[in-house]
Amino acid sequence: MVRRFEARPRHARRVLCVGSITQDHVYRLESRLIVGTKHRTTPKDDIGGGVAANAAVTIARLGGLATLLGAIGADPVGDVVLEELRSERVEVQHVRRLASHSTPTSVIIVEPGGERTIIADSTIDLTRLPVPDLPAAHFDAVLVDARWSAATRRALEMAQRAGVPGVVDVDRLPAEPDLLDAASHLVFSESALVEFAGSDDLEAGLRDVAGTSTARLSVTAGERGVFWLDNGSVRHLDAFEVDTVDTTGAGDVFHGAFALALAEGTEEAAAFRFASATAALKCSRPGARAGIPNRADVERLLTVTQPTPT
Repeated sequence: MVRRFEARPRHARRVLCVGSITQDHVYRLESRLIVGTKHRTTPKDDIGGGVAANAAVTIARLGGLATLLGAIGADPVGDVVLEELRSERVEVQHVRRLASHSTPTSVIIVEPGGERTIIADSTIDLTRLPVPDLPAAHFDAVLVDARWSAATRRALEMAQRAGVPGVVDVDRLPAEPDLLDAASHLVFSESALVEFAGSDDLEAGLRDVAGTSTARLSVTAGERGVFWLDNGSVRHLDAFEVDTVDTTGAGDVFHGAFALALAEGTEEAAAFRFASATAALKCSRPGARAGIPNRADVERLLTVTQPTPT
């Protein structure tokens, strides 16, 4: 099927996305997952995935220009992954192909309520890959998932020198915490912030991180929305109310939309609202990448639904 694209804005912003690229095998269960029992599933979906790759696709669908930097195997699965990304108009010329490795894969199990379980299998240790040559083009923002240590450090330092946002999707704590020192924005998952701060009090956790970082700090908390620090005060935005079908990739989509909004010069609170609407629409549709909305759908939701920052 040929995908139809909307025309890009005349001055589309360019975002460099650095990190994981995978091929996902998705199973949707007819009943909740119970360990040790048998389950029925709908036909398996095979589709590209990965934190940075999904964020790049999000940026492209929202009208931005996405350049992806990551590593996959020089194998037939990798060929399929790259072709799908090209069909989404993601720039993939800087993706490394490693002859001695297989392309990373994930098995994703989606339960009837939309919750998902991910089992990752990768022969590529991104923490050990050498420092890459970064693309020479100008970027309006950088988004990293901190899995490729050397590339993360270099990309964030590049963003810092250029005076553009350097956003980190902190969905898990990096092996080298100082990788995050050059970031302008740290967006934690709830579990990563709890692990970092040692407390399930998210507001206290943000303040604890603020004692060690000069970055803008926030945390996504699923149905409870997003919390962030603004001049020492914790602000909050409720999640958009949707009928949840599949939460797979919601975090990747949120971060891609947030980075693009910052690249476009959007004020932080409005950027969180834009990202939250984009992620909510994705959750209302099946599939991680298949459920990513376009710009018109997001702007429509923003006009009819009223959660506002507090």
